[in-house]
Amino acid sequence: MRKCSFIVIIIAIITKFSFAQSSETWFPNKLNIKPFTANILEARDGFSYLFGEKKIRLDAGLTSDIYQVQKGNSTLSFGADIFTFTRLRSEDNFRFPVETIDYFFGVNSGYKIIQGNQEYGFRIRLSHISAHLVDGSYDGQNSVWRNGRVPFVYSREFIEALPFYAINTFRVYGGFTYLFHRIPTTIGKEIYQAGFDYYIVNLAGNNITPFLADDFKLSEISKYTGNNILEAGIKFGSYDGKGFSILLSYTSGKSIHGLYYDLNENYASLGFNFDL
Repeated sequence: MRKCSFIVIIIAIITKFSFAQSSETWFPNKLNIKPFTANILEARDGFSYLFGEKKIRLDAGLTSDIYQVQKGNSTLSFGADIFTFTRLRSEDNFRFPVETIDYFFGVNSGYKIIQGNQEYGFRIRLSHISAHLVDGSYDGQNSVWRNGRVPFVYSREFIEALPFYAINTFRVYGGFTYLFHRIPTTIGKEIYQAGFDYYIVNLAGNNITPFLADDFKLSEISKYTGNNILEAGIKFGSYDGKGFSILLSYTSGKSIHGLYYDLNENYASLGFNFDL
């Protein structure tokens, strides 16, 4: 992470000079780049029930801008991400053993230009993600790991670049991730990504906003394979601010969880998310 800190410091110094006579804000209340709605690698606070799987996904974390500098119609930001997404098994008597957990943390920078009702820019992240099986995956009575999955080291360090274009509340994006370190090494070094999100404002009042989003990733695990997440829901509160969302989603392709990275999964889920 010393490399991350060095890169952020150098960029901040360059920015200080290039954005002379600009407006600066430390720890702003609002993100410069709104998280990409259907992208699994975004901080969330909520949970989802996986239909037909007797599983629950629990999300906890945050993304925050630490520094923003604005000049005219453009804004540059630097921030940090830290979050987890966890899979639990639903059992009788209100028991939810934790099976696996994925940890994500890193730094980010975003640049955005606003021209009328249009926005365009990019977000870059330098991040680490690791995954672990938890005691809910272990069958203590039989002294075996469930479903033949045994713990192993899973770790990825990567740089991600996602340029985007938005008009009103419809946004499209496409990008690229390069894994400069990964375990296991059977995972390819490159991930290609594309998606969109659309918030239908003023349809049912200022604080009730339907939305639709999709995120597709193409990555190499022995061969190139796709992963897709389609979401539709309603957000209560400002579409680009704090609020509460209820959503239906359909996930298909390789598992989003690192310790299940080579398993194919297809399921629908009902989710609840707090935008804090």
